[in-house]
Amino acid sequence: MARRYDPDRRQRIIDAAIRVVGEKGLAGLTHRAVAAAADVPLGSTTYHFRTLDELTVAALRQASEGFAKVIASRGGLQDPSADLAAELAGWMGEWLAGDRTGVELEYELYLAALRRPVLRPVAAEWAEDLADRIAPRTDAVTARALVALMDGICLQVLLTGVAYDEGYAREMLRRVISGG
Repeated sequence: MARRYDPDRRQRIIDAAIRVVGEKGLAGLTHRAVAAAADVPLGSTTYHFRTLDELTVAALRQASEGFAKVIASRGGLQDPSADLAAELAGWMGEWLAGDRTGVELEYELYLAALRRPVLRPVAAEWAEDLADRIAPRTDAVTARALVALMDGICLQVLLTGVAYDEGYAREMLRRVISGG
């Protein structure tokens, strides 16, 4: 039997993995569940991703693009006269106001790195990329501190269900930027 040409299959599998994690959590991610969600044979998932870790890494990489898209769409980092604290607080507000399931999914995959060392480099890439984007407006150490603060604020909003307070975030970010 001839092999069917399906150039989008790998991407469909990644998309399905993200949907499965969104619906069932990371514990529900299996090759079988992803194959069913992607409407592909089970062998296709294991062909493209030998292990669940490989599939999870691909899903984390794709999921982390959500925040990067928010950053790219706003473009405030290129303007040196823009209020950096306001720009960062605005990013978080826009991201958190978007698809909540997507935001929660990004963090679930991000936090999975605590128990799955193979995910740590991908999680670190996300934080490093964000710090690299901020650093030209401040310095590398402050940029990393801002990323940590933003991470903490986002986690608190997600975990407590409290509404995001952009004014509070802006003030805390401003304090880190000014060194006090």
